[in-house]
Parts: sequence; C-alpha cells; structure tokens
Amino acid sequence: MKRLAFLSFLLLAGAAQAGDKLSGEAIRQAFQGNTVAGTYTHGGLFSEYHAPDGRALGDNGLTLNVDACWNIDGDAVCYHYGPRKDRRTYCFTVEKEGEEYRLSVRDDGRLNAIARILKGNPDQHDDGGKRWSCDDLLAHRSAPGRLANRW
Repeated sequence: MKRLAFLSFLLLAGAAQAGDKLSGEAIRQAFQGNTVAGTYTHGGLFSEYHAPDGRALGDNGLTLNVDACWNIDGDAVCYHYGPRKDRRTYCFTVEKEGEEYRLSVRDDGRLNAIARILKGNPDQHDDGGKRWSCDDLLAHRSAPGRLANRW
C-alpha cells in the first residue's frame, strides 16, 4: 500500500515536469538487466524485469506476462505482448528526471507511466515455467546481438 501511495505521488508530482529525453542506447543501458516498476497514468501498477535475452518478465499489476518481449527501436523502448499472430506492440519514449523515468507513447507523446529502475531482478520475476523466446523478433535485426541491442 505504501508503494502504491508513493508511486501515485510520483505520478502526480512529476507529470508536469520535463526531464531529459533518453537516446535508445541510454534506455537500453538503464533498462537491460534491471526491473522497471511504476504506476500507469490510470493508476495501475506494473513491474517488469528486462532480461538481456529480450524477454519482459513480470506483470502489469493485473496479469502476469506470458510471451512478452522488449527491444529498443530508435530512441524508444517497445514492448511486444502475445504470440506472433496476436502480438500487441507498444512503444514509448523515455525521459529521466532524477530517479524518475517518464514513459510517453511514441506516436502521440501522451504520458503513459512514471517508473523507477530497480537494480537487477529484486522481485524474482520469472516465466512461471512457461518459457518463451523472442527469437521471431530477433530475425528482423540487421546486425548480430541481443534483442534489446538490436535497434
């Protein structure tokens, strides 16, 4: 409950402030191998570990991630949820202000969430025994490397 109150405060307090827009490489360095946890503008919580293999492990506050991947596309972080035929993709630009990260919808600039980076995987997010791969997304890369490094 304290976490929810704190994250809600961050969302309200930080919504009007502008931070430094991060490059794709800066987003990758901040997110890869760490957990991004925060509050959506509608009030829901999320927490996702950004695995170096491109998987996004964790939850959106209501649903555990299954078949979820992340990557860097230009100067945005993109999340891909669901199997290839039904995949939903969401891309966000990221601004940093102190310890706070603001994720805004890439297409229209609308603020979607306020988050913090938690070092490593402190919540022990895993795949729940339902292992998935982000290999089909890797096939689109132009150079060797991990999914998160691809663009």
